[in-house]
Amino acid sequence: MNTDAIKALLLYSLAFNYAILTIWFVVFSFAHDWMYRLHSRWFRLSVEVFDAIHYGSMALYKVGVLLLNVAPLIALWLI
Repeated sequence: MNTDAIKALLLYSLAFNYAILTIWFVVFSFAHDWMYRLHSRWFRLSVEVFDAIHYGSMALYKVGVLLLNVAPLIALWLI
């Protein structure tokens, strides 16, 4: 596998992961009450805890995308 193929793979992976993150944010923003009702059937969560879990999870996912997609892509571009 050459570096051009790896760059393309990382770029597609970056786009896919940011699409997931964007969809997650949009659904969380516009269907917050529906998501809270759905999850509160299974778990006892206050709205504040529910929001904190989602906000923290989105941040963790974003950091993972940055470390696993963006950093290697930048390193390959600099070579």
